[in-house]
Amino acid sequence: MRRPHLRPDPVQSCVVSSDGRLGTWTLRQLPLFKLLAVLLLVIGAGAAVLKLTVTPGTDTTGASATTTTVATADVSPLADDIAFGNAATTTTSATTITTPAPVNSTADTAPPDGKTSAERRLVSSFMVKSEDLQPKSIVSSETGLFFAQNMMYRHNMMVFDRAGNVIKLIPDNVDLAAYGIAGGVEAQGSPVEAVFTPDGSYVYVSNYKMYGDGFDPSASDDCDRGNWDDSYVYKIDTTSFQIEKVIATGSVPKFMAITPDGSRLLVSNWCGFDVSVIDLATDTGITRIDVGRHPRGIAITKDSRYAYVTIMGEDKILKLDLNGNYVLSSVGDAGRTPRHLQLSPDDRFLYVSNNHENLIRKIDLNTNNEIGTAATGVEPRTMAISDDGESLYVVNYEDGTISKVRTSDMKILQTEHSGYHPVGVTYDKATRQVWVANYAGSLHVFVDQ
Repeated sequence: MRRPHLRPDPVQSCVVSSDGRLGTWTLRQLPLFKLLAVLLLVIGAGAAVLKLTVTPGTDTTGASATTTTVATADVSPLADDIAFGNAATTTTSATTITTPAPVNSTADTAPPDGKTSAERRLVSSFMVKSEDLQPKSIVSSETGLFFAQNMMYRHNMMVFDRAGNVIKLIPDNVDLAAYGIAGGVEAQGSPVEAVFTPDGSYVYVSNYKMYGDGFDPSASDDCDRGNWDDSYVYKIDTTSFQIEKVIATGSVPKFMAITPDGSRLLVSNWCGFDVSVIDLATDTGITRIDVGRHPRGIAITKDSRYAYVTIMGEDKILKLDLNGNYVLSSVGDAGRTPRHLQLSPDDRFLYVSNNHENLIRKIDLNTNNEIGTAATGVEPRTMAISDDGESLYVVNYEDGTISKVRTSDMKILQTEHSGYHPVGVTYDKATRQVWVANYAGSLHVFVDQ
């Protein structure tokens, strides 16, 4: 696992004019009397600077902007978190923010606009920052909720609505004995990925590893096969936001996927070299399928029969038969370090992010051959796909960008700055919002319009 490199803020101070505009001076340029005046002005105008009252650049929901008070979050317009020393954490108490009014529709898709997704453009809408936020992933429920998983650096999951308001902060600490785990202790997790049930009533969150008495959290991304501690997946009710169950899985669980019929949960266990298959009727493990070194991405066919799994440490993609829970075959040219997967809506094409090859691959599953690539940027990580299957949204970790790729010919349509170390991305069909998780501590929300 790679922790983001946090850079210090540049040595500068903000000069606030009477109309609220900001300029920048280095501290060395300011005479003492001017510096004191600036400090007094900042204190006096604290609402503008200290309370972080800001307005998004674009109202993309179609509703008028409203002022809302939320806990531990700052929603801002097109702030450049690289220029200001990455996404510096900002708010520790209730913060008054101005955001578009939330639109938490449960509609399956946005109203038709006469365009395919490939004919639209990504437009930056707003950013969210918080000292409780250091997201490894961001996942949409498709019903108006967005879960950000904040690893062991923040030990929580944060829940947002479509306007970026904090709905709930869920700590990752649990009493394992209270959840029926024999010999269980009070422990903390490290939330890494999430997946919603088809109806959105529950979300499952994987914990990279556990912390507490008796746990050995020494497993890491360079692990070999060994006797590493197993970890757990949390089942969370999306109405009460309570952790209802704690489910044993393998060592260093990462990505997860639920079969479209809602019957099973698949978990890639990075240091376990296997995939857990969990029965969602009972929330208990059925089996673990040995797949090889460092499994990660998972994509499941619409009929819930087959799953594709990236084996990142062996440069391959496997096809699993979920009726018999075994490895059926391998997939064509997987490329180097295949990380994330997306299937086309008709299950015909498989899209692969090749992290260290700096490519996105398109594989025709009828012929098992690669039929196109897109060099989106340095270290492409997670991908999301539009509801019509015409576009991929790819985050490029080292470049700090998001790329939009037309799936028909793998042409890169657009590349936009997203923030420092973007690592996760999700697409909300009802609003065409594209949320990017920047590992340094922010969320950047775009709209495809």
